[in-house]
Amino acid sequence: MLHTAILAALCVLICLGGNWLWGQTMIERPLVVGMVAGLMFGDLQTGILIGAALEAIFMGAVDIGGALSSEPVIATVLATCFAITLGVNTKAAWALAVPIGVFGAFISMFLKNVVMNVFAPLVDKAADKNNPKMLTRLHYGMWVANYFTYSSVTFFAVLAGAKPVQHLVSEIPANLMAGLSVTGGLLPAVGFAILMRMLWSKQLSPYYFFGFILAAYLNLPSVGCSCDRYYHCCFAMDS
Repeated sequence: MLHTAILAALCVLICLGGNWLWGQTMIERPLVVGMVAGLMFGDLQTGILIGAALEAIFMGAVDIGGALSSEPVIATVLATCFAITLGVNTKAAWALAVPIGVFGAFISMFLKNVVMNVFAPLVDKAADKNNPKMLTRLHYGMWVANYFTYSSVTFFAVLAGAKPVQHLVSEIPANLMAGLSVTGGLLPAVGFAILMRMLWSKQLSPYYFFGFILAAYLNLPSVGCSCDRYYHCCFAMDS
């Protein structure tokens, strides 16, 4: 399990830390994180499936200022880790990812709003003295302190929590596990609903219902429906 914990921590460091090292590169999105985690844990297909499902769940969660609703990277890595290494049902792993993401958000807010503020006077002092070398050292030093902490949390969560989670999963009754699976299957719809509350408009609503008909009655894949709706929505906005 030590090897698995190291891989999980490395995945968080690459996806979350790498996302902010050279500017926001969007590699912290669950779709990418799931793929990277699946590759590291030896089951790329499961990683992509979990990442895609969690992307649908978390894409409607908007972070405003220092208030975070969820931390999707740690949630995706742990959900993928538990599904691949412990054999947790994929949809149950989706359901487990939601409270993990909320817990990760508390860690993120503590680090950003409390711990990183300790360095603020040093940054102001370096800027006041026009000392770019000190600013650079502070930038990378804070990056190391922040994201190695994230990685450490993930490392100990897998190292210390894998066996209890495995024991818990083995003790869960079949009907309760079925309920978790159903709940996990519904969560992507919740993510879409949150996103629709922000994007809904009368001009775009016909294309939403048209896409629903294509998917529900003609069994077209979601990618094809999305491309079709994207084309018609762009046409509607241009006209």
